[in-house]
Amino acid sequence: MAAYSHDQGRLPAAFLRPGSSSFLDFLSDYAPERVPGGRSLPPVEGAIETVHGTTIIAATCAGGVVLAGDRRATMGNMIAQRDVEKVFPADEYSAVGIAGTAGLAIELVKLFQLELEHFEKVEGHVLSLEGKANRLSTMIRGNLGMAMQGLAVVPMFAGFDLDKGKGRIFSYDVTGGRSEELGFAAVGSGSIFARGAMKKLHREDLSEREAATAVVQALYDAADDDSATGGPDLARRIFPIVTVITEDGFRRLTEAEVSGIATTVTEGRLQLPNGPQAPVL
Repeated sequence: MAAYSHDQGRLPAAFLRPGSSSFLDFLSDYAPERVPGGRSLPPVEGAIETVHGTTIIAATCAGGVVLAGDRRATMGNMIAQRDVEKVFPADEYSAVGIAGTAGLAIELVKLFQLELEHFEKVEGHVLSLEGKANRLSTMIRGNLGMAMQGLAVVPMFAGFDLDKGKGRIFSYDVTGGRSEELGFAAVGSGSIFARGAMKKLHREDLSEREAATAVVQALYDAADDDSATGGPDLARRIFPIVTVITEDGFRRLTEAEVSGIATTVTEGRLQLPNGPQAPVL
């Protein structure tokens, strides 16, 4: 009797064959139409209007790394959603933030989470941080066809390297090209303003709280100059998502913690609208 028969309560034969520890490789062979980059789009004229996530920022700190994102999603010149989530745990010691086409980006993150979990179950150990960054690069490259049609996904990956004992940050382009960033990095429509702010605020010895405050300050500056980036919304109680990854693992700051930081930042801007001032020398 064929092992493929679902009527007999058996798994398809493809699920029982030894193979790669990559779930993406398995899915590409067994059901390629379910891989985001394996789908084809009908011919269209002009730009495709889709929901886009905007600004993600990461910064290293003493003992780890902070990854944060604003909450606004846009569709053209309209605000599509005010409280979208753009930062997700990849596994216990890493996280990924998304910018670009929101629907595809969230799907890619879910597939990436499953990829890392599958590897750990098959191999019996956690993939190195460098290996995780490489796996994500391969997945982004698989979406190149979509990106060329305007549906780009540009994530940022950060985590705690258990082998090196420090936080690390990786950025990508739409072709899957990977770069390790030193100190801090930003991606998305407001990234140029967020990076400019972090140049004046970042130090390697920042505590978790100080680094979290610095990234919220940077997101505030991004929102101040980029209409697609949303700053802290005190009226609606919508605040950036801020996560910390250390040797103790991934932790998302509570709403009370982020609210306190955002309120302090906003109150400070009443006195200094342009934010903290760095010394000239």
